[in-house]
Amino acid sequence: MPAAAPLCEGEIQARSWQQTIDPAFLREWNDLAEVAAEPNPFFESWNLHAALKSFDPRGSVEIVQFRQNGVLCGLMPIERPAMYYGYPIPHISAWLHDNAFCGVPLVASGSETAFWDALIHWAGESTRTGLFLHLMHMPDNGELFSSLRDRLGARPAFVVHREDRALLRSEQSAEDYFTASMSGKKRKELRRQFNRLSDLGAVKIERQAGANGITDWIDQFLALEAAGWKGKEGSALASSSDTEQLFRESLTQGAKANRIERLTLSLDGKPIAMLVNFISKPGIFSFKTTFDESYARFSPGVLLQRENLKLLDNPQIEWADSCAAADHPMIERIWREKRSVVRVNIGIGGSLRQAAFKQLARAESGAQSLGE
Repeated sequence: MPAAAPLCEGEIQARSWQQTIDPAFLREWNDLAEVAAEPNPFFESWNLHAALKSFDPRGSVEIVQFRQNGVLCGLMPIERPAMYYGYPIPHISAWLHDNAFCGVPLVASGSETAFWDALIHWAGESTRTGLFLHLMHMPDNGELFSSLRDRLGARPAFVVHREDRALLRSEQSAEDYFTASMSGKKRKELRRQFNRLSDLGAVKIERQAGANGITDWIDQFLALEAAGWKGKEGSALASSSDTEQLFRESLTQGAKANRIERLTLSLDGKPIAMLVNFISKPGIFSFKTTFDESYARFSPGVLLQRENLKLLDNPQIEWADSCAAADHPMIERIWREKRSVVRVNIGIGGSLRQAAFKQLARAESGAQSLGE
């Protein structure tokens, strides 16, 4: 980001993504991702653009741009729902799809305060009926959440949902971390399972970056997942053309941008466990994993997660977000730390609208005040 002139307070622009995204904007977007105060691969161009094409062909989602001295310093996709979890309550919301696990805006480091001031003011001015701005999957220990809380003052704002999910963050080596995470009995059992698996053929664990072989890898992952319980229940990525398209394009573009890492456990060249990480330094987001259920007695998913612990030995990586549901039965046996992510509602508009929002928010179960 150029520093030729002091940054002004900044301004917000918002238009349909279809009217916004062009090659020049993509270059600005990529530059912003490199200087973001907090990483979010789900809002980077290679990922979000693929999601918008898959899930919003009509272009109803808007891209909010925050600019200072003409430079793109903030970005977030938004929508304008008329309903709020089944109730007719108009509002402005960050836009996320079901396979996006972080909603923190991309904001240039140093521009956090100006971004929130401009966004909240713009949100109130851009709707006559909307009562609040809804933010989702916000890490509650990050720079953006902290700066938001500091700028609220007397403005009503509430945390309306909180979820703790597994996080990997430690100064220990991968081997020491694994030893501390699992009992000696369980580690012995995993060694036995690996040895039994090796009796069946050649076992190989491969870690790949870049785009080489990405199309075949995607095909294998989708087929492996569809063959299991997710395929039977209709929740596999390949069960829907939209989610399959997203997976194919986001991984293909992410591989070209050196933003993904693939791990594969194979037996005689056949994948029996696979996972993909999104790389957004200093963080990693563990996006999807699958395994061949006919080999479940060998715990192939756990064996692959042990290999994934080598993230701890990478000096460029400080932490990894599991992107897993709270109390996930497998990952929480291995990853011991937690990351808390929240949904936040912020009152917008004048005093009357803010007062109406405050009454509404206090009636919402579990809402915790932030701004007072």
